[in-house]
Amino acid sequence: MNAFFFFLKSLGWIAAILFCLAGGMLSYEVAARYLFVAPTIWAAELSQLCLIWGTLIAMPWLLSANRHIAVDVLTERLGPTLRRVCQIVSMAAIAAFSAVVAWKGYGIFFDSFERGRTTGSMLDLPTWVSELAVPVGFALLFLQALIELGRAVLGKSSEAAGPGEGAAS
Repeated sequence: MNAFFFFLKSLGWIAAILFCLAGGMLSYEVAARYLFVAPTIWAAELSQLCLIWGTLIAMPWLLSANRHIAVDVLTERLGPTLRRVCQIVSMAAIAAFSAVVAWKGYGIFFDSFERGRTTGSMLDLPTWVSELAVPVGFALLFLQALIELGRAVLGKSSEAAGPGEGAAS
């Protein structure tokens, strides 16, 4: 299990780097366009690609570290048993949703890959490059949701580790 958590933490760092790259590319594009009147053909599309991949590969780490946005006004008022039931139900829902999105996303990716679809932009990247992020990200989220579901069933809540120090630590 530790290897998987190290892998998730690595994906979190890769996502952070991708977000920084996207910011750098967009800043360069603004400077090139408005200061030098020489816009790029690559900055907008590649920054979108970085944002897509960064967001989707960060999801499983966010779940393992308990960093997703949560509205806990009700669950904080529940006792430990009902809170655990809510955790089990929510992890099962995340796992089910992630499985469906990964499956359907793989179909979309594979269809684009087979047909050779491209973005149609000036850079004309293959669309499967960005579409592959959906089944990869949601498959990893599915696996992490199953891990969190198992932890909740066994009563090993990742909340006990403190903020941001969930199962990934």
